[in-house]
Amino acid sequence: MGSKINRLMQVWPAGVVGTQRWLHRQGVDARLAGKYVRSGWLTRIGRGAYSRAGSTVDWPGAVHALQHQLHLDVHPGALTAFELRGYAHSLALNGRAVVLFGAIGTRLPAWFRNRRWSQPVSLVTSRLFHRNAEGVSPVTVDAVDVGVASLERAALEMLYLVPRRQSYEEAIAVVTALSALRPQVVRRLLEQCASIKAKRLFMHAAERLRHPWVTELDLARVDFGSGKRTIHPGGRLDTRYHLVVEDPYHA
Repeated sequence: MGSKINRLMQVWPAGVVGTQRWLHRQGVDARLAGKYVRSGWLTRIGRGAYSRAGSTVDWPGAVHALQHQLHLDVHPGALTAFELRGYAHSLALNGRAVVLFGAIGTRLPAWFRNRRWSQPVSLVTSRLFHRNAEGVSPVTVDAVDVGVASLERAALEMLYLVPRRQSYEEAIAVVTALSALRPQVVRRLLEQCASIKAKRLFMHAAERLRHPWVTELDLARVDFGSGKRTIHPGGRLDTRYHLVVEDPYHA
């Protein structure tokens, strides 16, 4: 047993949840995992999930397990992604819900849902992008690597949540700082994005902020839909994108 538990500890990243599925791949079945718990090597944090004894695990280590052990299509996105990537400094993440984006039908395991993490975690499931769309890359969070939405993808995710789950004013404040986005990535994501509202809001804000990358965009293949979209009844009509919003650029 000694050599097996030693090997397990060597391959188990600090701060990461170990799921039973992953433990089984390391040669540790549920019976042996229970024995390790009784021996003080492991701590059970929920059904089918463990931490190394003496190791503190938080939501980044849990999300890492969802992504790399259970292979769930989830990632921190929207405003959470901006904060994890060092943007939106004035919008402190502390105490705010961590926003995870996942595909339609994604269900987080009970051990994740029932655990009290340092911050609440909210899952948004949508068809905003098709599976395997680009725009998720690793960020080190609390010494754990987590796949996080890129700035370009996070912007569209954030605007997708306007106005019901994300304030328009806060979203615009974040977009204001996005002066160095990659135009080719923006173009591809706009082409892949299924939300007409998010695409219109994104371009409405970017053009009015006169971000330099806007002039390099080829929007010929982007579907902006038809008909008017109203975010703020009584707001200003953007005739280019047929969008009614409270326009801060003409306050």
